[in-house]
Amino acid sequence: VGSSGRKVIEDWLPSLRQEMKIDFCVANAENAAHGFGTTPQVAKELFAAGVDVLTGGNHTFDKKEINQSFQEFPDRVLRPANYPPGTMGRGTCLQYTKSGHRIGVINLMGRVFMEPIDCPFQTFEKEYEGLRRETPIILLDMHAEASSEKQAMGRFVDGRVSAVVGTHTHVPTADQRILPK
Repeated sequence: VGSSGRKVIEDWLPSLRQEMKIDFCVANAENAAHGFGTTPQVAKELFAAGVDVLTGGNHTFDKKEINQSFQEFPDRVLRPANYPPGTMGRGTCLQYTKSGHRIGVINLMGRVFMEPIDCPFQTFEKEYEGLRRETPIILLDMHAEASSEKQAMGRFVDGRVSAVVGTHTHVPTADQRILPK
């Protein structure tokens, strides 16, 4: 969160990527600029440190500069796809990993204990088919307050995406699992 979090990324991510042979890195950056949103300068810092794609959440639009980030990095800075139609920015992208594999990223936001937003499950259905035609590798960032909603999304997309990563809560939870499909 903020400059201290960015400093850790800057200090550690380049060597971690090399040491662990990390092919692709996605970071949720909704709190990267002093704890609220992100800016083009913050995005540039994170990209320079080795992050490939930045996702957002309920603080995505806290900094007005986010619109410039969407324009400068349209395929690398995402906002939740289930914001209403016409909202600036994109909620999905297709990128190439360092080894040349194509990967799709979907950013969704939950609704439990969050502001009203379009249904993440219905939005997933709309976004999934287009990405799936391009690649079998899809990562879903489910930005939500309730771990139960993240788990429900995991079960909903089981067998259709490669991974669901839950973001937002500032306290780690131990609910990682491998689902049947």
